[in-house]
Amino acid sequence: MTAAAPHLVAAAAGAPEFHAIGLDHRASGARLRDLVFVEAANLPVVLDWLRDAGLPEAVLMSTCDRVEAIVRHVSAEAAGAAFAAALARTGRVPAVEIAAELQVRSGAEAVRRLFAIAASLESQVLGEPQVLGQVKEAHAVASAAGAAGPELDALFAAAFAAAKRVRSETGLAERPVTMAAAALRVARDIHGDIGRSAALLIGDGEMGELLIRHFTGAGLKRVAVAAPLPARAEQLARALDCHVEEFDMLEEALARADIVVSACGSRRLVVTADLARAAHRRRKRKPMFLIDAAVPGDLDPAIDAIEGVFRYDLGDLEAAALEGRQSRQDAAESARRIVDEAASAFLRGRDERKAAASIVALRAKFESERAAVLATVSGDGAAEATRLLVNRLLHGPAVNLRALAAEDPVAREEAERLLAALFALDHTPTAPRK
Repeated sequence: MTAAAPHLVAAAAGAPEFHAIGLDHRASGARLRDLVFVEAANLPVVLDWLRDAGLPEAVLMSTCDRVEAIVRHVSAEAAGAAFAAALARTGRVPAVEIAAELQVRSGAEAVRRLFAIAASLESQVLGEPQVLGQVKEAHAVASAAGAAGPELDALFAAAFAAAKRVRSETGLAERPVTMAAAALRVARDIHGDIGRSAALLIGDGEMGELLIRHFTGAGLKRVAVAAPLPARAEQLARALDCHVEEFDMLEEALARADIVVSACGSRRLVVTADLARAAHRRRKRKPMFLIDAAVPGDLDPAIDAIEGVFRYDLGDLEAAALEGRQSRQDAAESARRIVDEAASAFLRGRDERKAAASIVALRAKFESERAAVLATVSGDGAAEATRLLVNRLLHGPAVNLRALAAEDPVAREEAERLLAALFALDHTPTAPRK
């Protein structure tokens, strides 16, 4: 199990912290992600397994890009081990193999991780519009299963708000849709009326599904899907209302397709030049339009040498859509600034709320002392005078403690402990985030 940064160690004992734990397309292989992939219908079962393993508060996201959970636990190491143990109960891969590729992020890094995922900054294709819906669905499933408590609810609500800002304030979400429109124009240039064409979707990457949906919305009627994992192919076929082709018989499936969209991202070539050439011969050399919608790519660049077979990757579609690299980078940078700003605001607000507990305890202590004094003094004037006195005494400490919570959580914890010791407060300070 690897950590995202040197400081990602267990949180202070007794203080649950946020952790982002899982496998994604950047750090783990497609084979392992396929083996631990959790179908939507089985998410409640796996949430129960996570609870059994010691993670009662968890939201599990399972897509082609990632199998990742946002959890609350006192220890990053224990949370990672529990996650691996729960996924191992599928019987398809041992926990030790899962743990070897697991990424664990804690505290502020976990918060920023979730915000970036929801904003589609961690997807294979930046700005994929389906991602926010997938995260919302994962949270809804966890809520229905009783696995998302108030802290996770607040975290996800803040992540959704940040993602909404990214979509409304940057052009990031427009990029995939614009590329899909460009792909449709190229398909029509090659095949004319796509209503008479047949399409094959290889793999279940979000960008591949978006392209196929764009084509079917424009009149494409014949669609088939193929994927290395049959269960994922069946799930996608149900979503697209189409049939499944055998992945092991890809040459035959390719030969029947005028338009091919490959979205596996498996770090190996799914369609080689030899495979494309053989399929083209079977088609009696009728034109083929191949779209590489995966990162890293699925299609052999040598396919470009085959006359009548047109290979486009996402960069080609971006160029065809007149979307320059600079505009993409500008949108991504703006989105990251929004995510960082929103994550920092969430964390700052949480720390200030923690400081509020000490302020309430201090006020209760002062009010108790005021009541004791009033018991020996008669007259309404004395009551009002002492109330005003308490307010004046508390104003400075309250303002300063809130500021300290926002600026330095460790110093805030030390100040809380000192207050509790000095005034015998009935309050246990909360641990700072790591």
